[in-house]
Amino acid sequence: MKQYIFSALCLVSGAFCLSSCNDDKEARPYTPDYEIVPEYTNADTWKAYEAFNEHLLDQNKFIYKSSTADKAAVDRWNGAAAIWCQPTYWDMAMNAYKRAKAEGDTQKEQKFKQLCDDLFAGNKAHYANFDFDDNNENTGWFIYDDIMWWTVTLARAYELFGVEEYLSLSEESFGRVWYGSEKVGDTGSYADPEKGLGGGMFWQWQPIKNPNPNEADHGKMACINFPTVVAALTLYNNVPTGRTESTDSHPSYQTKEQYLAKGKEIYAWAVENLVDVTTGQVADSRHGNGNPAWKDHVYNQASYIGASVLLYKATGEKQYLDNAVMAADYTMNTISGTFDLLPFETGAEQGIYTAVFAQYIAMLVYDCDQTQYIPFVKRNINYGWANRDKTRDICGGDYTKLQVEGDARKINLFSYLLGIADGLQEKYVSLVPCDGTGVL
Repeated sequence: MKQYIFSALCLVSGAFCLSSCNDDKEARPYTPDYEIVPEYTNADTWKAYEAFNEHLLDQNKFIYKSSTADKAAVDRWNGAAAIWCQPTYWDMAMNAYKRAKAEGDTQKEQKFKQLCDDLFAGNKAHYANFDFDDNNENTGWFIYDDIMWWTVTLARAYELFGVEEYLSLSEESFGRVWYGSEKVGDTGSYADPEKGLGGGMFWQWQPIKNPNPNEADHGKMACINFPTVVAALTLYNNVPTGRTESTDSHPSYQTKEQYLAKGKEIYAWAVENLVDVTTGQVADSRHGNGNPAWKDHVYNQASYIGASVLLYKATGEKQYLDNAVMAADYTMNTISGTFDLLPFETGAEQGIYTAVFAQYIAMLVYDCDQTQYIPFVKRNINYGWANRDKTRDICGGDYTKLQVEGDARKINLFSYLLGIADGLQEKYVSLVPCDGTGVL
């Protein structure tokens, strides 16, 4: 069973957009009622991923569409899913490849390796050849977190395939966010406390075309701060040892030690400013010395979990694991309290939130042996799959509604699959054991 629990979190990884088959809003135990909601199977997982690609992948451009209603992923304004969502779809393909390899299915392995290659090439062609200094608002790069989500996935791709271009682009994009761009004229996301900017990471530069320097009271969102930690630690796990520190003002790479130090610094700021340490709740943002914006988002909880797990694995310091557990508990017990299911979040990018959660809860469960979350995850998967549009095997937005079969309306699930998540395998693939040793 462990082999495909998260392969489904996938299954429903953006389709956690799913829900209970009845209208009863009373809290249910985390063990599904299989007489009402049949348990998914390994075959269902593969069926879900095939359906996801059939209905949401632009087979000509190899980038993903924003919905099933779109005929093609033309551009940002016409059919293409958001730039920051695309790397999670690549994560899905990589997870599918790893799953196929673990199952010994050479045909699927080759198929999804090719898909991984095609998705990289398609996104590179569409998004300005990964020129992170191109800040056009259609196919360019103009929000710091958009870039940082790509930093993370590019590093993961290097970890899996060993392609030097992936590592080079990942490090380049990290530096672009941290230091800014001399060509664009922004001063970077890092809010240097020595410059009176207060620490942490700014969300954006404004205006997009002719930016002014960020000031201390500008927005610092969770969606840039915790992904920055994830990116720094993923790079820490993958760059070579013994590097010499760059003396450039805008260095294109960091040493292992620098990545770890940057990750720890941003994490400490974010916990102090964006986390309720008594509950594990993550705020959406904070502006200057104002109060945090306490609005729950599943993907913010998720990236906090992921950042905490990665730091625990790198350092062996138990406080990080404790933080991850508290954040997961808050997500499960408070955010998901109405139906004991991950909540429906409105908006075009809704599916990606739970897709991100799928990736990081898998790390917490399988890297750190926190198996108490498995029943909760299985409940989401089972209810999501049961409520799918059975004519297309895809899931819609509201977790609490059975999907209308053949409905042609927009399906904003984006990534209801996280693609056969790593965590579904017998052992989640990681560079460092989560046993407190911190040994590479």
